[in-house]
Amino acid sequence: MIETAVYIRNMRLHAYHGVLEQERVVGNDYVVNVTVGYPWQTAAESDDVCDTLNYAVLAEIVKREMSVPSNLLEHVAMRIARAVKDEFPLCVSISLDIRKIAPPIEYDTDGCGVTLNMRYDDAVR
Repeated sequence: MIETAVYIRNMRLHAYHGVLEQERVVGNDYVVNVTVGYPWQTAAESDDVCDTLNYAVLAEIVKREMSVPSNLLEHVAMRIARAVKDEFPLCVSISLDIRKIAPPIEYDTDGCGVTLNMRYDDAVR
């Protein structure tokens, strides 16, 4: 069996997630990586964007869901996973990493965030 995927690496966004009031007012910069398992063999034969998961549409889904303020990045990640499955019913898996670049902690880091890795066997419903 061949497994194929479409991905976006290091998508940079500004959003307003967090439990602290300041995070909801000032916001923070985020980096999102997403890989979606998708059967693109038909697209490989047809050379038609309609036969694959369009990564421009995938980017719009990420942007849309990141623009909705949430307390927790886990909540944002699940919304993205559900929206991807709704838009692309043939997708079989998702790997998603959302990193807050300047988290409100006292330590010097390259960011903090969440990672979601799941198969779409009814896990997102």
